[in-house]
Amino acid sequence: MTRRAVRIGDEYSSTTRWQVTPNAETHFSWLRTRMSLERTLMSGVRTATALIAFGFAIVQFVERLNATAGVGPGLRPEAPRYIGLGLIAAGVAGLMVALWEYQWVLHYLWRPEFRAVAGPEEAPWQTPIAAIALLLALIGVFAFGEVLLRLP
Repeated sequence: MTRRAVRIGDEYSSTTRWQVTPNAETHFSWLRTRMSLERTLMSGVRTATALIAFGFAIVQFVERLNATAGVGPGLRPEAPRYIGLGLIAAGVAGLMVALWEYQWVLHYLWRPEFRAVAGPEEAPWQTPIAAIALLLALIGVFAFGEVLLRLP
């Protein structure tokens, strides 16, 4: 791919931004970019899963520990709940940012100037990772609500 940029204000003109030569090299470059996009979303899902699970586990562990006979109350008994809420919120927020970036780049890759190297499909093919990410975001919101609304 060769880049030919024409400045119009602060934006590049979408019709003259790229000259795409449809050949095997550019097609496989496009495919590598698409697979990289999928791997990046999977990394976001993995990180969000860890944050949500760890935040929920902290809350559950400390609640069980406080219910154990012979264990005195902590110095700041509400701190684990707030830390857990923060971790769950960070996981959900990070996942939403990852989903937004995924959708943005996916739509960019399917712009008309890349259609010649994208393949025979007319629209972006969907993988299950986006649905899994959305499901995880809903689970995270549910976990946040559960921890938030649980009375101490």
